[in-house]
Amino acid sequence: MKKPYRHQMHQIAQKLRSQPTDAEAKLWYLLQSRNLRGYKFRRQHSIGRYVVDFYCPERKLIIEIDGGQHADQVEQDESRTADLNRMGYLVLRFWNNEVLGQTEAVAQVIMNNLEQPLTPALSPLEGERIR
Repeated sequence: MKKPYRHQMHQIAQKLRSQPTDAEAKLWYLLQSRNLRGYKFRRQHSIGRYVVDFYCPERKLIIEIDGGQHADQVEQDESRTADLNRMGYLVLRFWNNEVLGQTEAVAQVIMNNLEQPLTPALSPLEGERIR
């Protein structure tokens, strides 16, 4: 018997939580336990057919950390982001090297977006990178 779709997404999220990248682990350190302005974040959270890296339910804010493989899948990432935007979520995307090398700037962009109305924003790090 085939497992229900929601259960499959939960299993994928669980596996991803147990194997974070260095960038995900570093950003989670900043986001966990309401460390960032008191907002609660979840990591590797399933939303519809997607598992997102970090999610703040109170602000409908999704944070995605992209590794090098994402340079070859720009159209897929844009489609995914557009789907999530249509569902009412704001998606911020950062490269691994931004999180690892410019952590304070990444945290500032996230904090700025936590305090803004729920609309798309631009990153001072990459201009149009956040989408």
